[in-house]
Amino acid sequence: MDAYWAFLLAPVFLFYIAAPYIRKFVGGGVCKSTAKLHGKVVVITGANTGIGKETASDLARRGARVVIACRDVAKGEAAASKIRAETGNEQVVVRKLDLADTKSVGEFAERMRKEEERIHILINNAGVMMCPYSKTVDGFEMQLGVNHLGHFLLTYLLLDVLKKSAPARIVNVSSLAHHFGRIKFEDLQCEKSYQSALAYCRSKLANILFTRELAKRLKGTQVTVNALHPGSVRSELVRHSFLLSKAWTLCSFFIKTPKEGAQTNIYCAVAEELESVSGKYFSDCSPAYVSSQGRNDETARKLWDVSCRLLGIQWN
Repeated sequence: MDAYWAFLLAPVFLFYIAAPYIRKFVGGGVCKSTAKLHGKVVVITGANTGIGKETASDLARRGARVVIACRDVAKGEAAASKIRAETGNEQVVVRKLDLADTKSVGEFAERMRKEEERIHILINNAGVMMCPYSKTVDGFEMQLGVNHLGHFLLTYLLLDVLKKSAPARIVNVSSLAHHFGRIKFEDLQCEKSYQSALAYCRSKLANILFTRELAKRLKGTQVTVNALHPGSVRSELVRHSFLLSKAWTLCSFFIKTPKEGAQTNIYCAVAEELESVSGKYFSDCSPAYVSSQGRNDETARKLWDVSCRLLGIQWN
């Protein structure tokens, strides 16, 4: 009988011993930079929760003035209050930004230009994932509209301030999911067919292509742009998928915490070795492989032109 129980309990004992090492592996890369950001201004979209909030907290601790740009101002103020209390940095402010409404994006950018003489780091972090089919205020498919077009327009409207603040950085939060994305220009708004997961992958591929094309256009400006995959993170992002949210809960031990998921965000924003690196893609604070679709220059240029046309802007 003793041998029987020993046989049954052996896996439990082994897992208990291995658990700290498993968690360290799951946690992934850690940003080791000790860079300080006193006198720097950082704008982070969607920083009222999840990895955005953890990114804001870290950069505030480094001394930056942090602008939390989010749709829900009340939640933003709650997050900012907690960050100020934890970091001792009173320069953490909240400004309203709804990426699903180009008017709101324009109003936010105008306010930033009036309030902030310089912007040194723009982190396009906010996003929606696998939501039911819906459209933004301007009629764009929601995931493409928020994850790509909203950030495309925001970057365009703040670029003059970023250039004036150079050296400056733009950080686009994409995903490993971009590997499964395809840009279908004949049905970009998914009006013919819609699958929430594929639409999400498409929007994350758009982030990669935007980063690639923008990097080319920013050469010589001392403004860099890079994209990243934060990892599978316990966050509100999966709230629209019942199955995925349940799986995330059941497998939470093997999924990154928001603090762990924020590390590559922070790395791309502050790491000294990335000062002149642009147009790249990172995961776990290291360079990562981009899909063949994400390396297609023709698709990147075409998506750029289509995005400008949809938004009614001329970005030369």
